[in-house]
Amino acid sequence: MKNDIEKDILPQDHADSVFDPDPHREDPLLHEGSSPQKYKFSEKISDWHNQEAFWKDVSHVVVEKAERKTKSASGYLLSFLKWIIIAGIVGLFSGGVGTLFQVSVFYSTQFRLSHDKIILLLPFGGLLIVALYHLAGIRMSYGTNELINAVHTGKKITVLLAPLIFLGTVITHLMGGSAGRESAALQLGGCLGVRIGRFLRLNPDDMRLMVLCGMSGVFTALFGTPVTSTFFSMEIASVGVMYYPCFVPCLISSLVSYTFALRCGAVPTRFVLENIPILNEISVFQVVCIAIITALISILFCVSITRIPEKVGKICKNEYWRVFIGGTLIVLFTFMIGTRDYNGMGSAVIRSALHGSVSGDAFIWKFLFTMLTFAAGFKGGAIVPAFFIGSALGAASGSLIGLDPGFSAAVGLVAMFCSAVNCPAAALVLSVELFGSQALVLFSVACGVSYMLSGYYSLFTSQNILYSKLKAEFINIHAK
Repeated sequence: MKNDIEKDILPQDHADSVFDPDPHREDPLLHEGSSPQKYKFSEKISDWHNQEAFWKDVSHVVVEKAERKTKSASGYLLSFLKWIIIAGIVGLFSGGVGTLFQVSVFYSTQFRLSHDKIILLLPFGGLLIVALYHLAGIRMSYGTNELINAVHTGKKITVLLAPLIFLGTVITHLMGGSAGRESAALQLGGCLGVRIGRFLRLNPDDMRLMVLCGMSGVFTALFGTPVTSTFFSMEIASVGVMYYPCFVPCLISSLVSYTFALRCGAVPTRFVLENIPILNEISVFQVVCIAIITALISILFCVSITRIPEKVGKICKNEYWRVFIGGTLIVLFTFMIGTRDYNGMGSAVIRSALHGSVSGDAFIWKFLFTMLTFAAGFKGGAIVPAFFIGSALGAASGSLIGLDPGFSAAVGLVAMFCSAVNCPAAALVLSVELFGSQALVLFSVACGVSYMLSGYYSLFTSQNILYSKLKAEFINIHAK
């Protein structure tokens, strides 16, 4: 061990002067007539000096290494403590904003259900939304895609987006537009994270994490799924890789937000599956069939939500006319089919589907209503409508292939979410948080198949598809 230290630290000539590799070599001083006793005494003194210098060098190197290790460890600890504090603050504010938003949407929906004629005001509600965006100087298409771009590029986000998307979504739900709330949650959370980051004067790299922390916090407050929100934030920006630096900050933000929402009386979304099939080749085949059908429908749904509004915008460039005409068409279809099931989020239909009781054409009508809502320019999210379409489609498909409709609705919901946002890990975690872990393997099959067969389409066209879904190849393209 001494020789190893000597080789690593001392020059070769210095090492040889301290430790003689050949103890039997002839001493040249003895040929000069010097006294052996005198030489031995001087040799000991020289050895003491050499060894003292050697151990000084060793101690110097050890101290330097210890200082570097201590500095590195303190850097990790300080960074950890920093994000515990900052993410906790973001989670606290996200929980408050998310809870307020959830309550607002809930009471808007309840008011609409108890005063169903208010749907006649939907076209005028659309005019109000457009006027608010124009008054703030923000284009109507500004939304979640800009948040994802901010994660990629560090581009600044306007904080005015938060109140606009809050009011726009509440108006849409109050008047009967077919939309969800998660897109608003992501935008609210992203803007909140940016505002706190600017107040704390964080650098551009930290600001990207702040956007994701805010998104996961508000998403958790709405759905009560903290782990899903964390993985969703890690996957949403770049498909094919996981953004691991945001894991701890987003998890802390989600947990704080979740706790705050619970203390405010929020009830997490949970379902109990009554008939879970036995894991065998038959049940796996049935789940694969549902996942294939869901992946194909998700492609159509993503194209309808992202492409049709663009085409309609080119045909009817006046946003006031577009939202008024679109709102009028939604009102006409509502009275034509004679039900309010497809206005708003449709949570009641989702619950019915998960109990195996839903109309076979429900997913078609929800598809149409959601497409009209987004083409007209109303505000809200497309993920909850995707839950609706996936669960209704899964229940209808399961009845045809001999799988329990309630369980197949759950499979369809998870598979539709996975294929629409290209987040298989988040979708798998969602299945556990919503339905438990008893059917984890079957849900894994559904996520894998739907992810692979949904192509490069997404509800968020700013997603970067970094790796191919078919082979180990770096492609780096934008979602379609």
